[in-house]
Amino acid sequence: MFGTHFYHRRVRKSVAVFGSLFNNIYVLRKNSSGNVISSVKVPLSYAPKDKFIERVREVPDLREDTRVAIKLPRMSFEIIAFDYDAQRQLQKTNAYSRQGSANTAREKFFVPVPYNINFQLNIYAKTQDDALQIVEQIVPYFNPQYTLTVKPFDKFPSIKEDTPVILNGITFSDDFEGSQEQRRTIIYTLDFTMKIQFHGPNSTSNIIRQVDANLGIKGGGLNDSDVLTERIRVVPNPTDVNPDSDFGFDDSDFTTSITILSDSA
Repeated sequence: MFGTHFYHRRVRKSVAVFGSLFNNIYVLRKNSSGNVISSVKVPLSYAPKDKFIERVREVPDLREDTRVAIKLPRMSFEIIAFDYDAQRQLQKTNAYSRQGSANTAREKFFVPVPYNINFQLNIYAKTQDDALQIVEQIVPYFNPQYTLTVKPFDKFPSIKEDTPVILNGITFSDDFEGSQEQRRTIIYTLDFTMKIQFHGPNSTSNIIRQVDANLGIKGGGLNDSDVLTERIRVVPNPTDVNPDSDFGFDDSDFTTSITILSDSA
């Protein structure tokens, strides 16, 4: 049953798109006169929160700081859960199709399965001002969602999907304890939900270029058998037209042939 290999890289693309939202955030440092003395681009990486906290705590005492533990501020994000979204599920038997790579074939796609990916973005800083600068550069874009446009299929770049990213909430922690020399770390945690769709394998079939309609008389033959009187055949004009062509649907674009199969009535 599950034997057809396919890989649309939906989760990988979701991680890349989510990270690209926050890869251009800066923290400015100013002097007492209000002049900018430095501008720091906040690094971003995909990593668990506990990993960064452990690296920060490797050098807990600033008086013994002979090596760099981790440079702050910085950000990290990770996937924490997948949830099926039943509210967005469409009729499972529906499908849509489009022209394939060849003019004689079409690609058929079934309705995708909706899922929610829960992301967690963590902001690490050693001062509240640095952390709040980062938070305020993110929050105004989510009210509470920000919609992205992604391409679910590498093979068909013209197909695009709207992908909402929802900001669910913000929490923060300040683990400053101990003496004044103790290293201080402020952590803001932002929880997001990205609504994506998982597509299954696509199938290829031939394009229909001929339609036959059989007409007859019900019960008009011997022993009340049905009698086929004529067949109407419709073909496009030109015959090599593709599904995306704007050729219209009037009488001049079709050739209709009527074949008399029987004179019985």
